Amino acid sequence: MQLRYSFRVYPSAGQRTAPAQAFGCARVVYNDALRAREIARSEGLPLPKTGDLSRTLITEAKQTPGRAWLGAVSAVVPQQSLRDLDTAYRNFFDGLKGKRPRMGAPRYKLRKDTRQAVRFTANARWSITTGGKLRLPKIGDLKVTWSRPLPSTPSTVTVVKDSAGRYFASFVVETGPEEILPQTTPGVGIDLGLGHFAVLSDGRKVDSPRFLRRAEKRLKKAQRALSRKEKGSSNRNKARLKVARAHAKVTDARREFHHRLSTKLIRENQAVAVEDLAVKGLARTRLAKSVHDAGWSAFVSMLEYKAARYGRAFHRIGRFEPTSQVCSQCGVKDGPKPLNVRVWTCGACGAVLDRDINAAVNVAKAAGLAVSACGAQVRPGLLPAPRSEAGTHPTPQPSTAR
Repeated sequence: MQLRYSFRVYPSAGQRTAPAQAFGCARVVYNDALRAREIARSEGLPLPKTGDLSRTLITEAKQTPGRAWLGAVSAVVPQQSLRDLDTAYRNFFDGLKGKRPRMGAPRYKLRKDTRQAVRFTANARWSITTGGKLRLPKIGDLKVTWSRPLPSTPSTVTVVKDSAGRYFASFVVETGPEEILPQTTPGVGIDLGLGHFAVLSDGRKVDSPRFLRRAEKRLKKAQRALSRKEKGSSNRNKARLKVARAHAKVTDARREFHHRLSTKLIRENQAVAVEDLAVKGLARTRLAKSVHDAGWSAFVSMLEYKAARYGRAFHRIGRFEPTSQVCSQCGVKDGPKPLNVRVWTCGACGAVLDRDINAAVNVAKAAGLAVSACGAQVRPGLLPAPRSEAGTHPTPQPSTAR
């Protein structure tokens, strides 16, 4: 399977001009091709093909004074921009046909977009030097922080600049069967939630880090400072970068947590089962901020591709499976329960069940995994009080009672 490996890139002050020029060339060619196809569609004409667009928008445009600067970048950059437009149209039409989730129509790229990217294929003759630098055509040698070795020779590299002004090099590599882990017996069911990020069918509970909630105070301060800056000023751009970097820290911490937990679960278990949650529906409720902060979809996607990579089994249970209504001991359906009921007693067998652990066991059983609830915690243990609730206030607080 193909995977992406991203590494931080540190271009010097003099080297940042060349990537910016490459971003601009790719953006202009993409917008010109999109405009040509939209004009043809509005006039009822067939959409122009990629070969025709390449000849008119790149080859012939380089000969004109207004587009002569397209020759200052590698010839692969604008060609790959046309390929990206083809992919955007293909995904859009496949969504209309029901072959994949619906996506919006291709839109024009802006100079102020939060993400700028250009891709170099093997035809561009990019390379990694003996000193560990990334050599790109008409850009130069860029310093890369190699956090881990590449498993194989990469086929393409994408240079990305995010909203925080950071540069990354994303390599596409091919992984083989040598990464399949040895067989193991356990299987685990996972119940995702907000109080605990994940509850496993063996009784273990993983606390929710709540990265966004913990960083709210710092984010509010940076965003208030941004709102006071004059639009178009240099100070506003500096304040915008501070806000973007604060959000980037939250995103990076959440992604690191997801990677560590998903890798641990895949290595320890032969099969993993999760419930297919309606994240889009939950994101429209009053719990939207907490749902987005948890990042369930990204975590489940990591579990799925890592299971395929390491030779594990991955099961996705339907969202309408009554995991919280069925007793995991005797299998009797006891009906729906409000969210404030965390522990309940089965009316048939009398078992005292923890709501989350019971749901995780039912998820494992629905996937056909041989998981037993024996030994799992049925009564919730004592939990330490949150920092905001522990102890007493140094000064008396006004009473809210009337």
